[in-house]
Amino acid sequence: MTETMSDEKKRALRTKYRVIRKEMGAEERARVDRLIARRLEVLPEWEKADLVLAYLSFGSEVDTHGLNEAAWSTGKRVAIPYCLPGTRDMVWYRVMSYDDLAKSSFGVLEPNPETFEQVNPESGLAPLAIVPGLAFDSLGYRLGYGGGFYDTFLSGFSGKSVGLCREGQMVESLSDLGVIDAHDLPADVVVTETRVLRPPFFSGFC
Repeated sequence: MTETMSDEKKRALRTKYRVIRKEMGAEERARVDRLIARRLEVLPEWEKADLVLAYLSFGSEVDTHGLNEAAWSTGKRVAIPYCLPGTRDMVWYRVMSYDDLAKSSFGVLEPNPETFEQVNPESGLAPLAIVPGLAFDSLGYRLGYGGGFYDTFLSGFSGKSVGLCREGQMVESLSDLGVIDAHDLPADVVVTETRVLRPPFFSGFC
Protein backbone atom coordinates (compact mmCIF):
# COMPACT_ATOMS: atom_id res chain seq x y z
CA MET A 1 0.00 0.00 0.00
CA THR A 2 1.37 3.41 -1.00
CA GLU A 3 2.07 5.75 1.90
CA THR A 4 -0.01 8.92 1.73
CA MET A 5 1.22 12.39 2.64
CA SER A 6 -0.89 12.15 5.82
CA ASP A 7 0.75 8.84 6.73
CA GLU A 8 4.20 10.32 6.16
CA LYS A 9 3.39 13.31 8.38
CA LYS A 10 2.01 11.06 11.11
CA ARG A 11 5.12 8.91 11.03
CA ALA A 12 7.36 11.97 11.36
CA LEU A 13 5.29 13.41 14.21
CA ARG A 14 5.24 10.08 16.06
CA THR A 15 9.02 9.98 15.88
CA LYS A 16 9.23 13.59 17.08
CA TYR A 17 6.96 13.12 20.10
CA ARG A 18 8.51 9.82 21.10
CA VAL A 19 11.84 11.65 21.28
CA ILE A 20 10.32 14.54 23.27
CA ARG A 21 8.76 12.09 25.69
CA LYS A 22 11.96 10.13 26.22
CA GLU A 23 14.11 13.24 26.61
CA MET A 24 12.18 14.26 29.72
CA GLY A 25 13.95 12.62 32.64
CA ALA A 26 12.19 9.92 34.65
CA GLU A 27 12.05 12.08 37.78
CA GLU A 28 10.50 15.01 35.91
CA ARG A 29 8.03 12.72 34.14
CA ALA A 30 6.95 11.32 37.49
CA ARG A 31 6.46 14.81 38.92
CA VAL A 32 4.41 15.98 35.94
CA ASP A 33 2.35 12.79 35.86
CA ARG A 34 1.40 13.25 39.52
CA LEU A 35 0.08 16.71 38.67
CA ILE A 36 -1.92 15.31 35.77
CA ALA A 37 -3.39 12.64 38.03
CA ARG A 38 -4.37 15.21 40.67
CA ARG A 39 -6.21 17.30 38.09
CA LEU A 40 -8.02 14.27 36.73
CA GLU A 41 -9.07 12.99 40.15
CA VAL A 42 -11.03 16.16 40.98
CA LEU A 43 -12.94 16.29 37.69
CA PRO A 44 -16.67 15.53 37.84
CA GLU A 45 -16.18 12.92 35.11
CA TRP A 46 -13.79 11.03 37.38
CA GLU A 47 -15.83 11.49 40.54
CA LYS A 48 -19.02 10.23 38.85
CA ALA A 49 -17.38 7.32 37.05
CA ASP A 50 -18.23 3.86 38.39
CA LEU A 51 -16.30 2.15 35.59
CA VAL A 52 -12.86 3.37 34.47
CA LEU A 53 -11.67 2.01 31.12
CA ALA A 54 -7.96 2.51 31.54
CA TYR A 55 -4.76 1.65 29.78
CA LEU A 56 -1.64 0.42 31.53
CA SER A 57 1.09 2.95 30.84
CA PHE A 58 4.22 1.62 29.19
CA GLY A 59 7.70 3.11 28.97
CA SER A 60 7.54 6.92 28.95
CA GLU A 61 3.74 7.21 28.59
CA VAL A 62 1.81 9.32 31.09
CA ASP A 63 1.63 7.04 34.12
CA THR A 64 -1.74 5.41 34.82
CA HIS A 65 -0.75 2.90 37.50
CA GLY A 66 -1.43 5.38 40.31
CA LEU A 67 -4.76 6.37 38.74
CA ASN A 68 -5.88 2.76 38.57
CA GLU A 69 -4.94 2.29 42.21
CA ALA A 70 -6.88 5.45 43.13
CA ALA A 71 -9.90 4.07 41.29
CA TRP A 72 -9.67 0.77 43.18
CA SER A 73 -9.36 2.57 46.51
CA THR A 74 -12.63 4.46 45.91
CA GLY A 75 -14.59 1.41 44.80
CA LYS A 76 -14.55 2.03 41.07
CA ARG A 77 -14.32 -0.87 38.68
CA VAL A 78 -11.26 -0.77 36.44
CA ALA A 79 -11.14 -2.47 33.04
CA ILE A 80 -8.07 -2.92 30.85
CA PRO A 81 -8.23 -3.63 27.10
CA TYR A 82 -7.16 -6.75 25.28
CA CYS A 83 -6.38 -6.12 21.61
CA LEU A 84 -7.82 -8.84 19.41
CA PRO A 85 -5.07 -10.12 17.07
CA GLY A 86 -5.61 -9.34 13.41
CA THR A 87 -8.28 -6.72 14.11
CA ARG A 88 -8.63 -3.16 15.38
CA ASP A 89 -10.99 -4.24 18.13
CA MET A 90 -10.45 -4.25 21.89
CA VAL A 91 -12.22 -6.37 24.49
CA TRP A 92 -12.28 -5.06 28.05
CA TYR A 93 -11.58 -7.14 31.16
CA ARG A 94 -11.97 -6.22 34.78
CA VAL A 95 -8.67 -5.93 36.64
CA MET A 96 -8.44 -5.71 40.42
CA SER A 97 -4.66 -5.90 40.72
CA TYR A 98 -1.64 -6.11 38.46
CA ASP A 99 -1.17 -9.81 39.18
CA ASP A 100 -1.36 -12.31 36.33
CA LEU A 101 -1.17 -9.74 33.54
CA ALA A 102 0.95 -10.80 30.56
CA LYS A 103 2.90 -8.86 27.93
CA SER A 104 1.21 -8.56 24.55
CA SER A 105 2.94 -8.58 21.16
CA PHE A 106 3.05 -4.77 21.49
CA GLY A 107 5.02 -5.11 24.74
CA VAL A 108 2.21 -3.82 26.98
CA LEU A 109 0.59 -5.70 29.83
CA GLU A 110 -2.80 -7.21 29.04
CA PRO A 111 -5.33 -9.39 30.88
CA ASN A 112 -5.60 -13.03 29.87
CA PRO A 113 -9.03 -13.54 28.28
CA GLU A 114 -9.18 -17.05 29.73
CA THR A 115 -8.84 -15.95 33.35
CA PHE A 116 -10.28 -12.42 33.59
CA GLU A 117 -13.90 -11.27 33.69
CA GLN A 118 -15.03 -9.58 30.48
CA VAL A 119 -16.68 -6.18 30.94
CA ASN A 120 -19.13 -4.39 28.68
CA PRO A 121 -17.66 -0.86 28.37
CA GLU A 122 -21.19 0.54 28.42
CA SER A 123 -22.18 -1.32 31.59
CA GLY A 124 -21.34 1.50 33.97
CA LEU A 125 -23.76 4.26 34.89
CA ALA A 126 -21.02 6.77 34.04
CA PRO A 127 -18.19 4.94 32.22
CA LEU A 128 -14.99 6.92 31.70
CA ALA A 129 -12.33 6.00 29.13
CA ILE A 130 -8.74 7.10 29.70
CA VAL A 131 -7.21 7.56 26.24
CA PRO A 132 -3.49 7.39 25.44
CA GLY A 133 -1.73 9.42 22.77
CA LEU A 134 1.65 10.71 21.65
CA ALA A 135 0.21 14.23 21.30
CA PHE A 136 -3.12 16.02 21.75
CA ASP A 137 -4.39 19.34 20.48
CA SER A 138 -6.63 22.06 21.84
CA LEU A 139 -9.70 20.50 20.21
CA GLY A 140 -9.15 17.12 21.85
CA TYR A 141 -7.77 15.32 18.80
CA ARG A 142 -4.93 12.90 19.36
CA LEU A 143 -1.95 11.49 17.57
CA GLY A 144 -2.12 7.79 18.36
CA TYR A 145 0.29 4.96 17.74
CA GLY A 146 -1.14 3.88 14.40
CA GLY A 147 -2.99 0.73 15.42
CA GLY A 148 -6.45 2.23 15.14
CA PHE A 149 -7.71 0.47 18.28
CA TYR A 150 -8.88 3.55 20.15
CA ASP A 151 -10.36 5.18 17.04
CA THR A 152 -12.47 2.05 16.54
CA PHE A 153 -13.43 1.90 20.21
CA LEU A 154 -14.37 5.58 20.58
CA SER A 155 -16.57 5.46 17.47
CA GLY A 156 -19.02 3.23 19.37
CA PHE A 157 -18.50 4.46 22.93
CA SER A 158 -21.20 6.66 24.49
CA GLY A 159 -19.39 7.46 27.76
CA LYS A 160 -16.88 10.22 28.45
CA SER A 161 -13.28 10.09 27.26
CA VAL A 162 -10.26 11.82 28.77
CA GLY A 163 -6.87 12.22 27.15
CA LEU A 164 -3.78 12.51 29.35
CA CYS A 165 -1.00 14.65 27.93
CA ARG A 166 2.07 16.50 29.16
CA GLU A 167 2.27 20.13 28.05
CA GLY A 168 5.37 19.40 25.99
CA GLN A 169 3.28 17.10 23.81
CA MET A 170 0.38 19.50 23.27
CA VAL A 171 -0.05 21.15 19.88
CA GLU A 172 -2.47 23.87 18.81
CA SER A 173 -4.01 21.96 15.91
CA LEU A 174 -3.25 18.47 14.58
CA SER A 175 -5.63 19.22 11.73
CA ASP A 176 -3.45 22.13 10.61
CA LEU A 177 -0.51 19.72 10.61
CA GLY A 178 -2.41 17.48 8.18
CA VAL A 179 -2.69 14.40 10.37
CA ILE A 180 -6.42 14.27 11.23
CA ASP A 181 -8.59 11.94 9.16
CA ALA A 182 -12.37 11.85 8.77
CA HIS A 183 -12.72 8.90 11.20
CA ASP A 184 -10.73 10.56 14.01
CA LEU A 185 -12.73 11.53 17.08
CA PRO A 186 -11.65 14.00 19.79
CA ALA A 187 -11.52 13.23 23.49
CA ASP A 188 -14.19 14.97 25.56
CA VAL A 189 -11.56 16.29 27.98
CA VAL A 190 -7.78 16.69 27.83
CA VAL A 191 -5.82 16.96 31.08
CA THR A 192 -2.26 18.26 31.32
CA GLU A 193 -0.17 19.23 34.33
CA THR A 194 -1.31 22.87 34.03
CA ARG A 195 -4.82 22.86 32.59
CA VAL A 196 -8.03 21.06 31.76
CA LEU A 197 -9.42 21.48 28.25
CA ARG A 198 -13.01 20.73 27.33
CA PRO A 199 -13.19 21.12 23.57
CA PRO A 200 -14.89 22.57 21.68
CA PHE A 201 -16.88 24.45 24.29
CA PHE A 202 -14.17 25.59 26.67
CA SER A 203 -10.47 25.42 27.27
CA GLY A 204 -8.48 27.11 29.96
CA PHE A 205 -6.60 26.85 33.19
CA CYS A 206 -8.38 25.00 35.96
